[in-house]
Amino acid sequence: MIEKHPFGRTGHLSTRTLFGGASLKACSQEDADRVLDLLLEHGVNHIDTAPGYGDSELRIGPWMERHRDKFFLATKTRERTYQKAKEQIHQSLERLRVDQVDLLQLHNLVDPPEWHGAMRPGGALEAAVEAREQGLVRFIGVTGHGTVAPRMHKQSLERFAFDSVLLPYNYVMIQNPQYRADFEALLALCQERNVAVQTIKSIARAQWGDKTPTRDTWYEPLEDQASIDHAVHWALSRPGVFLNMVGDIRLLPKVLDAASRFQAGPTAEQMERDLASQQITPLFS
Repeated sequence: MIEKHPFGRTGHLSTRTLFGGASLKACSQEDADRVLDLLLEHGVNHIDTAPGYGDSELRIGPWMERHRDKFFLATKTRERTYQKAKEQIHQSLERLRVDQVDLLQLHNLVDPPEWHGAMRPGGALEAAVEAREQGLVRFIGVTGHGTVAPRMHKQSLERFAFDSVLLPYNYVMIQNPQYRADFEALLALCQERNVAVQTIKSIARAQWGDKTPTRDTWYEPLEDQASIDHAVHWALSRPGVFLNMVGDIRLLPKVLDAASRFQAGPTAEQMERDLASQQITPLFS
């Protein structure tokens, strides 16, 4: 089974490997139900989705009718104004077939103009706080992509007491000195304030470039079990950090298998060998 850890100050003991609902964006309900069985088999108790993930919320909805008490349920809003965010929150509740989600996140809030729009009076944060006051959501988080994510998340935490952050974290990204410094500064602040830290892109290999995509991910992922093991175990070796699973249901069993066998992280020498043999390059410049 996958180990559990307190998800920040929420009071929930989440499995350190979280289910990323992006993998359900274009699958059938039958395939989605098979994924649920796999999650239950491995004891995964935390689902992260978003209205921008195609049909994901619609596929998760039937699960919630049967298993709501088994999962910490998170979704997001990509809207930046109060009214549109409010409408999207209510739409997500309907699609997920629930009266309340555990965590609502402001999705990919890293662009400065968008950040100011969401944070100002009449912005999306106001809708999130109102939804929390109404009991529609329990906690509020923020997510981000790219190399600016840790710096912008730190700025977000200095403006508002978010309960969680989500950002990229893998071995090749941490070789970027500026990203490493920004990530460490964010992590220190999150630990000080007991804010949950979720990570994405753990098994990213490279941009697809001229290749024809063969996976349901916008990037080329690692494929073989050994390199997936190393990447997953490297991320999980950071205490308190949560790993969101890959957005391709065909690779989920490999990630879950790796997570269930985690005991210690690989050596830097092993990770360097993987960088060379798998031709791993940063997704973000």
